[in-house]
Formats: sequence, structure tokens, C-alpha cells
Amino acid sequence: MNPTNKFTSSRLYQLLGSTRKARIVSSSALLLALITFGAAGVAPLAPDAADLPVTSVAQELALPDLATQISALQPEANHFIHEEKIRAGDTLATLLTRLGVTDEAAANFIKQDKVARGVMQLRAGKRVQAQTTEDGRLQWLRATVVDGKDIPVTNIMVTRKGEAFTAAELPAKLERRVEMHARDITTTLFAATDSSPDGTRLPDAISAQIVEMFSTNIDFRSDLKRGDHFEVVYETFWQDGELVKVGRILAGEFTNRGTTYQSVWFEDPASKMGGGYYSLDGKSLKKAFLKSPLEFSRISSGFSMRVHPISGNWKKHKGVDFAAASGTPIRASGDGVVESIGMQSNGYGNMVVLKHWSNYSTAYAHMSGFARGLKKGMKVSQGDVIGYVGSTGWSTGAHLHYEFRVANEARDPNAVNVTAQAPLTAAELARFRSVSADMMHRFNLLRPSGLTLASR
Repeated sequence: MNPTNKFTSSRLYQLLGSTRKARIVSSSALLLALITFGAAGVAPLAPDAADLPVTSVAQELALPDLATQISALQPEANHFIHEEKIRAGDTLATLLTRLGVTDEAAANFIKQDKVARGVMQLRAGKRVQAQTTEDGRLQWLRATVVDGKDIPVTNIMVTRKGEAFTAAELPAKLERRVEMHARDITTTLFAATDSSPDGTRLPDAISAQIVEMFSTNIDFRSDLKRGDHFEVVYETFWQDGELVKVGRILAGEFTNRGTTYQSVWFEDPASKMGGGYYSLDGKSLKKAFLKSPLEFSRISSGFSMRVHPISGNWKKHKGVDFAAASGTPIRASGDGVVESIGMQSNGYGNMVVLKHWSNYSTAYAHMSGFARGLKKGMKVSQGDVIGYVGSTGWSTGAHLHYEFRVANEARDPNAVNVTAQAPLTAAELARFRSVSADMMHRFNLLRPSGLTLASR
């Protein structure tokens, strides 16, 4: 044999052997993989289904009482809830008709019950809700009563119990919101508060507070100029999505003819005195005491010697008498705390004494009645209504007897020079700066981008 052929045959045999081994190894690996996959994928189906044992399990399951749950989530069957707003000229009959109430017993109860009658005193625009049966029998009626800025808001609730009715006055759960708005003056302040590009109208109570807040620096009848502007931060109170009442301005800034005035409300929770408005450096912006506790009145008797109208004796009159019609609201002349309230046996009649800062106090006598909710220890702010003019005690006619006291000694209020409130203490000033910084941040958010207080 040719050596070359011998080599070639031998080499070819080796190559074929190697290839065969490789194929055998590959085939073995593939076979193992198939066996493994088949075991994993087919093994559960290996037995014949007809040969599997059959076991029956019977168990009673308690179904939930869906009818009870559904009825708890929806109003009573054939009961309807109505909502209406009081309209100008409404009578109880017209209001109940719009609410779908045709229930003479309910109407008579509302007319006669002292609490329920409050529904008839609601102002136009206030909301009333009622639930009735299909035939118009009243189940319950609810209305919200707002008597004044500092008097708690209450809900009147009239409820049917069988064939009888009950009425209760319950405290309202209000949501407090803080609102911020900026306006440019084009003609008048009220034109600016009544309209804006976004359609938001500022409440009349806020417009009045703006005037009161800045009237010592700005004459709103003649000083306003086109291009003046203001920013205001104030609080509102809501119930079930309805605006119930407007609170006070928390901060205001008014630029008039290039001069900017600022005011921040501050009430220190650690102080017994009421809150007040301050400039950014913490100085009070109002006088400590009003000149008169009555808005419209005249002095009928001053702080002087006189003949007493009842005893006829010549004696010193230790106060100032303001003549006014019975029922005229009496305002707190300064921030303070109610020191005493009630009927006095020494001729003063119904009387309130307020304790102010330092050793100052004021007394208000011969009242016909006290402000609703007023009680001993309550904080009051300057201008708050504390009672009403009357003629109780030793009085010959309706008037307010007003005393200004220093260390419990009556003094002539017109001769005492108290021009400012008590200055803030160091601790109060630190807390005030935190409040004022927050309000300044709010003002900056209302201003055009990049325009800050420092650039004005």
C-alpha cells in the first residue's frame, strides 16, 4: 500500500471516529434533555384519567347578608333628601314647599319651638336641607346659623320621632381655609374686590376690613390712584362644601401712590390678651382704647360733679354716659379678658368689666343684655360686641355708663393718655417674626415673578 494512502486512510479513520464520538455525545445530551423535559412536562399526565380515584366533598357556605349591607349604604326606602337656599321674601310655607315638605305638624312645630324658629331668621343665600317621605312627611331638617364674626356657628336640627318633633342646636364642624388674592386698582377699592380676571369676588366683609386696616394711612375716597394694588390673606370657614362665614384678614399689603403699607394679625396663644394688627417690626397699629364704646352716640353726662338723677344728691359722676337707643350694640373699647359679668346690686344693673393689659380695666353698665356666649374669663378683642344698651339698675333712661379704671380707680377716659397697646415682649416678638415671615412668603407668591418687597 502506498504510504500516502495508508496515512490518509488512517487519518480519515481517526477523524470519522472523533466525529462519531461527538455525535454520540451530542445525541446523548439531547436525549437526556428530552427525557428530563418529558418527565417534567408529561409525568403528571402519565396515569390514565379514567383510573384516578374520584372524591366528592360537600360543604355548606354561609352567604353574606347583602340586603342588609346595601340598605345601610343607601337612604331609607322612599325617603328623599332636598336642598334649597333661602330667597329674599321667603316665608316658612314657601321654603317648605320647595323642600318637598307637605307636613302641617312639622310647620306648626317650627313656628312654635324656640330653637326651630331660627330657621325662619336665616339670611338669603343660606342653605337648608330636609329629608322627606314619598308623601312629603318631614323626617329631618337642618340649617346653619351664623350670628356674628366671633359667635360660634351652630346647626339647627329638627328631627321627627314617631309623630312628635324635637329641635336641637348643635355646634357646627367647620373646615378652615386660608385664601390669598391680589388686586390692581382701576377706579375704586370695591370695583377691584368685586371682579378679577379669574372671576373671583372678594367678600364684602374683607373689603370692609381692608378699609378699617389701612384707613389711618389711606383715604379710600380720595387717595386711590389707578395702578395702586394690594395683596390680602384671609380666612374662610366651610361646611359640606358651602362657605359658611368669612373670618379676619391675617395679613394685608397696600401700595398707594408708591408707598407700601403692611399689616399682620398676631395673637399669641401664650398671652391672655386678644390679638391685634402689627407692622413688620412688631409695633401695634391700633390705639389701645376706642374713644367711644358705641358707634353712633352722644355724651349725655361727663366725668364731673353732678346732681344724681335718682337720689338728688350732689356727687361725683365716675364715668361717662353715652345716650343711645335701647339695644344699641356696645363694643369692647380695648383687647382684654372678661373679669366679671352679670347683674350688680349697687345700681349698675347688668354690667361687664374687662381687664386689659397693665393695670387698666373698663366697665360697661345698665345693659339690656349681654352678647351671646360671653362669659367670665373669655378673651375679647377691641371692637367686639359685648352687650347692648339698656336701662337696668339705677337708670332713668336708655344709655351706657362707661368707666375707665386705672388700678381699679375710675379716671376720666378723655384725660388719660394711652396711645398704644402694650409692646410685645421678647418671647412674643420671636413668635411674631415667625408669623410675619410666613405672611411675607405668601405675599411674594402673589406678586409677579421676580418682584419682591426689597425691590419696591
